[in-house]
Amino acid sequence: MAGHSKWANIQHRKGRQDAKRGKIFTKIIKEITVAARMSGGDVTMNPRLRAAVAEAKEENMPADNITRAIKKGTGELEGVNYEEIRYEGYGINGAAIIIDCLTDNKQRAVADVRHALTKFGGNLGTDGSVAFMFKHCGTLIYEPGTDEDKVMEIALEAGAEDVMTDEDGSIEVITPPHDFLTVKEAMEAAGLKAVLAEVTMKPSIETVFTGDDATRMQKILDALEDLDDVQDVYTTAVIEE
Repeated sequence: MAGHSKWANIQHRKGRQDAKRGKIFTKIIKEITVAARMSGGDVTMNPRLRAAVAEAKEENMPADNITRAIKKGTGELEGVNYEEIRYEGYGINGAAIIIDCLTDNKQRAVADVRHALTKFGGNLGTDGSVAFMFKHCGTLIYEPGTDEDKVMEIALEAGAEDVMTDEDGSIEVITPPHDFLTVKEAMEAAGLKAVLAEVTMKPSIETVFTGDDATRMQKILDALEDLDDVQDVYTTAVIEE
């Protein structure tokens, strides 16, 4: 992809996320609640809960909020029963989109997702229509100038699948989903702090969007991410400023 900079795209994405920080606590609390409901409230025995709690701490969420969310999930406190739903769809020029939701109203969620897509030129697909274009994995991104040899040594020893260096100098570590936290913690213990670390749906193919198409595609993504029921949005589209 001529001219495509992974680092610039990550900075663009992080900037947009920071502008929406008001919703981050809500999304993390829902994730903690669901994780605790599914596999119990012990973080040492529940990898999904451990990851959600780690994210909450990184966002400086008060410990009382975390504890209440766990207790709502385990039934010790009354709480909302959220259902996990994944929708698949298309954006501008057929760019693939996966939308993960946690909702207490499936009918509302699908109606809102469909409206957000169609309003800006996208459309809802069927189950499996785009999922094959993504890989479920952990990813950690390190800024240009990070010691590549050190990243590779620590990451591979901790269980990473791959380490890739982009043309702009940023380094990406790919892990199996269940080894993500182990690798992340090993990297941090070695003094390597990722600028972006998450379990994600990584697209196998990316399409760069510029100009009007980029603006239209960003409107779809923003509309989806603004929905209360939406937890995560993944896409094959790369928006360049």
